[in-house]
Amino acid sequence: MTFWIVSGALTLLAALLTGWTLLRPRGSDLAAQQKVEIQVYRDQLQAVERDLARGVVTEDEAGRLTTEIKRRILDADKAEAVEAGKAPRSLTFAVAAVSGLVVIGGSFWLYSALGAPGYEDQPLKKRLAEAERLRKDRPSQEEFESTMPPAPAVDVSEEYRQLMEQLRAAVAENPDEVQGWVLLAHNEAQLGNLADAHAAQRRIIELKGDEATAQDYVTYAAILIQAAGGNVSSQADWALNGALSRDPKNHVARYYAGLMHLQTGRPDQTFQFWEPLLRESPPDAGWVPIIRARLESVAALAGINYQLPADPHLSAMAPPQGGPSAEDMAAAADMSPEDRQAFIQNMVDQLGARMAEEGGPPSDWAKLIRAHGVLGNTGRAATIWSEAQRTFSDPADLAPIREAAASAGVDGIGPDGRGPTQEDMDAAADMAPQDRAEMIRGMVDQLGERLATEGGPPQDWARMISALGVLGETERAAAIWEEAQGRFSDPSHLALIKEAAVASGVAE
Repeated sequence: MTFWIVSGALTLLAALLTGWTLLRPRGSDLAAQQKVEIQVYRDQLQAVERDLARGVVTEDEAGRLTTEIKRRILDADKAEAVEAGKAPRSLTFAVAAVSGLVVIGGSFWLYSALGAPGYEDQPLKKRLAEAERLRKDRPSQEEFESTMPPAPAVDVSEEYRQLMEQLRAAVAENPDEVQGWVLLAHNEAQLGNLADAHAAQRRIIELKGDEATAQDYVTYAAILIQAAGGNVSSQADWALNGALSRDPKNHVARYYAGLMHLQTGRPDQTFQFWEPLLRESPPDAGWVPIIRARLESVAALAGINYQLPADPHLSAMAPPQGGPSAEDMAAAADMSPEDRQAFIQNMVDQLGARMAEEGGPPSDWAKLIRAHGVLGNTGRAATIWSEAQRTFSDPADLAPIREAAASAGVDGIGPDGRGPTQEDMDAAADMAPQDRAEMIRGMVDQLGERLATEGGPPQDWARMISALGVLGETERAAAIWEEAQGRFSDPSHLALIKEAAVASGVAE
């Protein structure tokens, strides 16, 4: 109410000043001034006549002076005549009234069109306090998760379900074994059990203590954010701070930190995270199209004059057919966070469906894994990474996909989707012999059958040798190492497999 009183008083004052300017009396002053001027000119004529009589000026000079003074007298008479014919008083009142109405009405119309009627004042100090309040009062992780629809069931084999039950039992019996929790977190996320997955990942961080890495914290934050439907809770905020304190350059953590600040009313902080991240990120990073679509609007909210630079890697950034285009990303920028999350997820799902039917180059696989990693779909990213390992045998093709899998935190997943990865082997090594044998035997046999019938990349041979080494089957591991030396001629491939053979004690 105070705003309307003050603004109304100022508008009324402006209208009164306009009217007073039109109505204030000034004709008598002008007439008196003009009479004084005419009298001065007449005195000048008399002075010229006296100077001519005394011989001070010549007749020619006196004539010129007389002519100029008479011209000025005529001009003064004309001005007086114009003033005498000024507009009627009633018309002046009408013009003043219309001018006042225009000032008052125009002011309120302009404010209703450009301003925010009913919106309270927002000084910087108050906005910062409100942002801090939003950050403190945001829903908890449990409250976010309670609003999420149930996750669809993941179709897995009965054998895998039994292995998961064994894994859960083994972790319960050995709660202080880090590698068991690592294996559990990966597999729970793959099954879509996000609450169990982030609980396991939290346990990993607790057990590692000061030795926990930035990637441990990023993985924890990503699972929390996915479980909360894209919202960054205080729990995920804590994980992001832990990641950035250990690795301030971590791309995924910086992206999510910017998202958190955007959700809590600090677009200026979002800009500080996203603008340098956009410059430093590879063109096919999953968060790049999202940042490019939103950074200018974020800058405008922060009061920063910023223009998105031309993309120097336009060809590399061009989305594959069926994926989210620049127009899609621009449309998503204007949506609510929930609608935008669903929109982008739908675009990514379309890309995944196309690749499932038609395939694609390694760069497309990398983009899809990065996109799922940014969206927090670690289970989907792990599945795609597993399929990529089965699809591409050339290490050069797998290199960019492996990098994307690492950024999504799923590079430890094996080609069959559940191992045995090196992390699986390390976890099994710390378990009781009976649990270890039950857990690994089925996975090792499956991998062995596939290598015998279809072959595979050197990474699979190395995993197989590592698995047999953990099981104590050194003779079989030595036989596979010998067979690998006959199959692979590339020194880099053999070096990778030999490293596993040396660790298993079957090579020097």
